[in-house]
Amino acid sequence: MKNMNQYINELDRLILHGLSSEWENAIFELNPYQRRHIRAPIFSLRDMNSRWGHWDKVKREISLSRRLVLEHSWDAVREVLLHEIAHQYADEVLYAHNETPHGPLFQKACHILKANPKASGDYTPIDERISSCADGAEDKLLRQIKKLMALAESRNRHEAEAAMAKAHSLIEKYNIDLLAANKQRDYASRFAGKPALRHTRADYLLASLINDFYFVKVIWISAYVLEKGKMGRVLELNGAIKNLQTASYVYDFVSNFINQQWVEYNRHKGLGHYRRIDFSCGILEGFRQKLLAQEEDKKKDAEERAIIKVEDPMLIKYFRYKYPRIITFRRDGNRRDENVVNDGKKIGKTLVISKGITEKAGGGYLLEHP
Repeated sequence: MKNMNQYINELDRLILHGLSSEWENAIFELNPYQRRHIRAPIFSLRDMNSRWGHWDKVKREISLSRRLVLEHSWDAVREVLLHEIAHQYADEVLYAHNETPHGPLFQKACHILKANPKASGDYTPIDERISSCADGAEDKLLRQIKKLMALAESRNRHEAEAAMAKAHSLIEKYNIDLLAANKQRDYASRFAGKPALRHTRADYLLASLINDFYFVKVIWISAYVLEKGKMGRVLELNGAIKNLQTASYVYDFVSNFINQQWVEYNRHKGLGHYRRIDFSCGILEGFRQKLLAQEEDKKKDAEERAIIKVEDPMLIKYFRYKYPRIITFRRDGNRRDENVVNDGKKIGKTLVISKGITEKAGGGYLLEHP
């Protein structure tokens, strides 16, 4: 029992340190005047039944639900935390003393901090929203996509390839129809993978592939690495909820595929970390070539010529609002073993996205494909 209590206390300590680190990171994005007028609060974890978080202006305390931090992914925790920081900002910087809790000054604070004003009360955390599958009539096309991805598990190579190509065509059609309808859309942000102190060339290649083919905007942002007790970075996906579902699924599927293929490839070779990166990059380069080839084939098909990839102006607006100042960089890798890279490319060209499991280790979820 003593060891269990020590483990719980250490986990609480790490989580509270993470909340404090995320608070400092959020405040760092403010201008100097804004930063001077807000001080670090007390952080606590509490058993809450009707809310995910709470800002107590008398105690100067931000409390988060213990169930939230233990049962949900860190991006869900971070979203609620930003909401509570907005309450603190509204009280201590904007002096929102004589208005309702979610009044105009709170809304202004959310805009400044890029916080979600809805992330409280009975709000469904982002990881649940992404993992759940809506059953409304408007999702008929998405159900077709999932069925095609399930069909892509077929041992018949031709059938599997055709199913994946058709699924990608339907994903494009869904987004073309979405833009044509010109309705207000619900955008959100979620992590792909887990925060880490370091990322490899393969991580950046996978991020680029998801950005280029799955109708989301990606960016590397600062986030707390719970296992290390430090701030690191994580890939964030931004887009319409349905596209986040697809992009998250593909990200996890490809990551797991690479891991499985590496175990098999390296079974009797004894290759090290850098060759694993080469192999992973090869798979991703091969898969990208395959997707590009499929796009070229569609251009030759008269039935597909009307489908043209276009940017979603509302998504661009959402992304620029969240990240008005973006720094781009190029990462140069170590010398590659082209033989290992080419072996990976051959495998990448055979990769077929198919159905997966509903849950994976480490928090975060995969879509269920019937």
